[in-house]
This record gives sequence, structure tokens and C-alpha cells, in this order.
Amino acid sequence: MQETNLELFPMAEPAVDIVPGRKLAAKAAALYAAPHDHFETRAVKELRLGFDGIAGDFHAGATRRSGGREPWYPRGTEMRNERQLSLVAADELAIVAQRMGLAEIKPEWIGANLVVEGVPHLSMLPAGSLMFFKGGVTLKVDGQNRPCRFAGRSIAEHVGAVDTDAIALLFPKEAKRLRGLVAWVEKPGVIRAGEEISVRVPEQWIYR
Repeated sequence: MQETNLELFPMAEPAVDIVPGRKLAAKAAALYAAPHDHFETRAVKELRLGFDGIAGDFHAGATRRSGGREPWYPRGTEMRNERQLSLVAADELAIVAQRMGLAEIKPEWIGANLVVEGVPHLSMLPAGSLMFFKGGVTLKVDGQNRPCRFAGRSIAEHVGAVDTDAIALLFPKEAKRLRGLVAWVEKPGVIRAGEEISVRVPEQWIYR
């Protein structure tokens, strides 16, 4: 029987590297909620969460309307709301501020609900990561929160920028992969400031 020349028939599927899942310890360093009519947030001592998200929050709801992030739908299409909460890290915001030549960027300026402390490179947590809060709440990470000019304009207004448009445009560029995460409520309850979090990062695979 003639032998097959394997070099002429490469593998049908590329090789895959498996990255094991792991657990991380974190803390809810600060909490924020947004008035119903505006995306900017204000500090609170606790967040009361239902399956719709934060009660009364600007981003609450089981569904939302699609926008520029979902070009595959006509703008305004009703879809599941996987952006109920915005999570950020203080160290990443400090990097963005430094890149933009600013003294600081406060979480509330860009609509953050939760400042997570203790997770290196928070924005790089993969979709599907679970956050188990000591008080019983579970959040599920949908993915990175892509920076936009809307948040950039809010920053510009708070720092009193002379050229508002320049700062608004600079933020999406300098905050890429540092803007934090969006998540939704998998198990409702109450989150309190300072609460411990156990983060479960799922197994991942990378095609080579």
C-alpha cells in the first residue's frame, strides 16, 4: 500500500493551546450607581441587584437597544442587555490618565459601577469569567468595555478641557484594552463596598 505524504495534507484544524482556568481573589473597592436619566454615576455604599441589573440605574433592564457596537443589527434593535454593569480598575484608569496628560480619571466620570481591586489586567479577563461576591451575588463578564467618545467628552467636561473634542477623541485611542469590563447579573442580591470577590476565570484555548 502506498504511503500517504502527510506534508501534502496539512491538518484540517490548527493546533490549539489550552490555558487552564484559575481562581483570583479580589475586592469591591468602590461602588457607584447612575441616576435613571444620565450615564454618569455617583458613589454609593451598596448596590441592590436584580436580574435586570441595578435598580433604577441608567443601564438597568433585561434588554437594551443596539447601537454602534452591534453593526450586525439595525440601530435600535431590542436585544439582551449584557451591559448591566461597568467594571473598572483604578490602576488601569491611572494609566489612561497619564497617557492623556491628565491628573486623574474618576470612575464616575465614565459611568463605572464597580471598582475592582486585586485583579491584574482587569480589562483582559475573558468573557465568561464569573465573579462570586461574599454576600451571594454573582456577576458574569460579557467582555471588554470598548472606550467611546461619549465617555471621553464627559472626561473633557470634568477636567475643564479647552478643546473638548480633542479629549473626547483621545480617550478611545488611549483607553483601548484599559476601559474595564461589562457584566450582567447571574445571581441577584446586594453588593457592599469593601466586599470580597472570588473570580473564576474559565479555561481558554488559543489557535496557533
